[in-house]
Amino acid sequence: MDKLKKNSIWSFFSSIRLAIILLIVITIVSILGTVIPQGEAAREFAGHLAPGWAFVFHKLQLFNIYRSVWFTILMILLSLNLVICSWNRFPTSWRLFRKALSSPPDWSHAFENLPPHRVLFSKRKTTEESVRLENLLKKKYRRVQLKDTGRATYLSGCKGVFSYFGVYIIHLSVLIIIGGVIIGVLLGFDAYVEIVEGGSSNTVQLRGKDGFKKLDFTVCCDRFSLDFYDNGTPKSYRSDLTFLKNNQVVYRGPVLVNHPVTFDGIRFYQANYGTMPGGEAVITVRKGNEEVSVFRAGAGAEFKLPGDDVTGKILRVEENLMGIGPAVKISIRSAEGDFQFWIFQYIEAIREKNPGLLEKAPLFNPGLFEPYLFSLSRIESRYYTGLQVNRDPGIPVVAAGSFSLILGFMIVFFCSHRQMWIKLESEGGGTRISITGKSNKDPVGLQRELSYFMGKVTREKG
Repeated sequence: MDKLKKNSIWSFFSSIRLAIILLIVITIVSILGTVIPQGEAAREFAGHLAPGWAFVFHKLQLFNIYRSVWFTILMILLSLNLVICSWNRFPTSWRLFRKALSSPPDWSHAFENLPPHRVLFSKRKTTEESVRLENLLKKKYRRVQLKDTGRATYLSGCKGVFSYFGVYIIHLSVLIIIGGVIIGVLLGFDAYVEIVEGGSSNTVQLRGKDGFKKLDFTVCCDRFSLDFYDNGTPKSYRSDLTFLKNNQVVYRGPVLVNHPVTFDGIRFYQANYGTMPGGEAVITVRKGNEEVSVFRAGAGAEFKLPGDDVTGKILRVEENLMGIGPAVKISIRSAEGDFQFWIFQYIEAIREKNPGLLEKAPLFNPGLFEPYLFSLSRIESRYYTGLQVNRDPGIPVVAAGSFSLILGFMIVFFCSHRQMWIKLESEGGGTRISITGKSNKDPVGLQRELSYFMGKVTREKG
């Protein structure tokens, strides 16, 4: 052990200064991880950054801090520091613990230079006071001992011997928490899936790495609902999910923001939502000033114009063709021939910006098949729900470590090895009582307890 302590590497990792620096760095990193959106939310945040900054953030893994290489290195350094610090200091603590349990109280110098307010006199005999004070001491202390030397009787009590291990409980708790995080990283996964309302999926896209993961079940989005404030801002949104195994419904449950649902050990969080083309376009057909038909159809659907032996077919439905808006491409078959052209929803705005476009590019002319004029009212869209999918088997371990950490802090801050000593001497037919104490920390608490005990003795003395 002595050779190890002289080793420079061992000394470096056993340094309290290193522990403080690591804790400060980890705290700063944790703040960054809170301020900078992580995972899926980082995509939108990166979109608002300049390309150069987005590149730097990506290279520094600031969009996935808690799974970054350098954060893992920080955890390893902290673990080494805790283990080596504990290894160095635990033998001393164990020795103090054993000494407190097995060795008789050392009261040879305890009553030297005792202040006057720690001494009082009782009319009772020493034997009577000995029994009374022993019973009184047992109410506050567990390990009460008595020793009669002939010249004086000594009483002692102690408590809080376990407080020597409080700091090691904290060290062990931090290691357990780090272990839980590692278990979560190695055995768990963090993924994302978008499911259109009425749709289903049994595959999720992994975050932080390329690839997909197939689930052992299928999750369906039965219904997606939105509530809005009066100003149009989304107030809340909710997904009603159904989980199926072997085509059998196993569980149904809603998912709301901050109200996830867990199925088969996998937790589903409501992350976001959006719309996607529903695949159906609403098209109006006019003949002169007369509206002859309004129909809703998707790609591949055929339609027939009334009154004429004319058939048509929807070839493509585009939500935003070439960046100039929703458009549908149709094919017309008639006795005059076959026609194909696009119908843009905002054709008038396009014509204003591009005079002569319809003459130069008949493919963009919605009136190409005369005398009919086609117009696109809208392309129906459907909501999709964005779900964060997470499995972390390390959570129970982290929870156990956190509970243990709280226990360790309570022992460190609120417990101490405290000893109280009482000396009884016969004097003038009565008893001279001297009371003192010792604590490995919290001297204020010790003095408060001594004063309390002195008050009890004074009130009950004969």
